[in-house]
Amino acid sequence: MPPLNGVLLDLATIDQGDLDLSSLDRIGVHWQRHAYTEPTDTLERIRHARILVTNKVALDRPTLAGAEALRLVCIAATGTNNVDLEAARALGIAVTNVARYATPAVVQHVFALILALTIRLPDYQRAVSAGAWQRHDRFCLMDYPIRELSGRTLGIVGFSELGQAVARVAEAFGMRILVAQRPGGPPREGRLPLDELLPRVDVLSLHCPLTDATRGLISARELGLMRRDALLINTARGGIVDEPALAEALRRGVIGGAGIDVLSREPPREGNPLLAADIPNLIVTPHTAWASREARQRVVDEVAANIDAFLTGQMRNRVG
Repeated sequence: MPPLNGVLLDLATIDQGDLDLSSLDRIGVHWQRHAYTEPTDTLERIRHARILVTNKVALDRPTLAGAEALRLVCIAATGTNNVDLEAARALGIAVTNVARYATPAVVQHVFALILALTIRLPDYQRAVSAGAWQRHDRFCLMDYPIRELSGRTLGIVGFSELGQAVARVAEAFGMRILVAQRPGGPPREGRLPLDELLPRVDVLSLHCPLTDATRGLISARELGLMRRDALLINTARGGIVDEPALAEALRRGVIGGAGIDVLSREPPREGNPLLAADIPNLIVTPHTAWASREARQRVVDEVAANIDAFLTGQMRNRVG
């Protein structure tokens, strides 16, 4: 029997030297570990691998076909858009992913953004750093209006694991919950068409995948339906929001603010409309909502469990 060769293509996108990788080591796979892999190096690195782990490295049909020994691809994430699943099936290559590993991390990031915008945390921090409080003639600086979450309405687009977890925390804050119908899906009792939901919410949080039905889902038209003091939170995928339209809506005061953890191209080496310095009430974080140490450890352990299941003939987290 040939050796059980495995390749980790982009380990540094998960492990910053702070994780326990023993669950992978115990499986008995002979690992080649790469911090990152450029597209031009992918095929050469996986040519003799039977098991492959990738987070973001793309695996198209020619690449998969060139890895003749490959039998299992483990995506160290939930999204599968970086792997040609149809090609993998045709070539007899199993594909697994990891689901629900980052729920606690994403939920706390969502509320970090909501709370920071609601209490105007960046504005007050800048004011203190600039000496405005120190020069003030009263004990309390109140230049920026602060709101409470209690009694306000949260709208959720995408009501699976993450959307439901966000809703539970929102209810603990005393918020009301409205859920949008699935974009492109049939009507469902208790869920509102997006056009009906948008004018009624104080905060809109996106938790849907990026598909043909959700690409550009929130554009200038949808932003125009929202309340002028409403907040938009996107920790899902960048392409769901029309970024130039959001930048302009914030400049013009069409909505009250936005917290964005994802952009349409990452990293934004060629810039992005949401990175302009003149956009008010906008917080952009670098796709870190998922990235707690605990969540990243769960990714490693879940990938190991997927590999172990595959080697013992079990179906676990199979997506292809």
